[in-house]
Amino acid sequence: MERRKFVKSSLLAASALTTGAGSLEAAQNASGAKAFYELREYEMHFGTSENDLHNYLQHAFIPALNKNGVQHVGVFKETSKSEPTKIYVLLVYNSWNDYPAVAAALKIDADFAKASETYTKLPPEKFPFTRYTSKFMIAFDGLPQPIIPANSQRIFELRTYEGYNEDAVRRKIKMFNDEEIVIFNRTKLNLVFLGDVISGKDLPCLTYMITFKDMEERDKNWAAFGADPDWKRIVAAPEYANTVSRITKIFLEPVVYSQI
Repeated sequence: MERRKFVKSSLLAASALTTGAGSLEAAQNASGAKAFYELREYEMHFGTSENDLHNYLQHAFIPALNKNGVQHVGVFKETSKSEPTKIYVLLVYNSWNDYPAVAAALKIDADFAKASETYTKLPPEKFPFTRYTSKFMIAFDGLPQPIIPANSQRIFELRTYEGYNEDAVRRKIKMFNDEEIVIFNRTKLNLVFLGDVISGKDLPCLTYMITFKDMEERDKNWAAFGADPDWKRIVAAPEYANTVSRITKIFLEPVVYSQI
């Protein structure tokens, strides 16, 4: 009974978000708790079939997540065709509390177990990845739920801002919440999510994702952001000095079955 109540409430929340998909205002005004994100990075095992992982994600893992209230799962590959190949999976939970509830539900989900049989029975020498790492994030106050882009031509830019200490990251998050989100929206740096990283590599840090039609649009809009007078004002403000010590950016493209 409790599990059915959880799934129902999660589906209602996801339905409300999907109705306003693509809208910054809808994401900012979403009722309820802030989203909780898990970003997985799979490093493929050389000489094995990448398709074994994709088949598992597409036909077993994602359907099970969707059934248990996780309505948006993004799956991406690097546009640079890195070696070894890396696959990125973004799981969007409606709240912090949904993560353990979904994990528990999947352990006893008979449909999921059956759909996963081919994957779980792969021998060690054919298993498609070496390991995966997970980064866990809580949504910013200024963007408590993600903005799901339209299912059309799109690329994604995944950026991580490391701070030299925890206070530096807190001040950078405040910069986003108080002013930078507005500038992003105005200059069409199309936000997907903003995450305060609570576990994973590169701590202390924050991670966010933006999306564009193509690299030409990306370069044009970043140029507009850099020239924005409000950005020039806040980047020079003493309270935001030394908030970012290192920036990492990765360019991604969605696979055909990605829900983001």
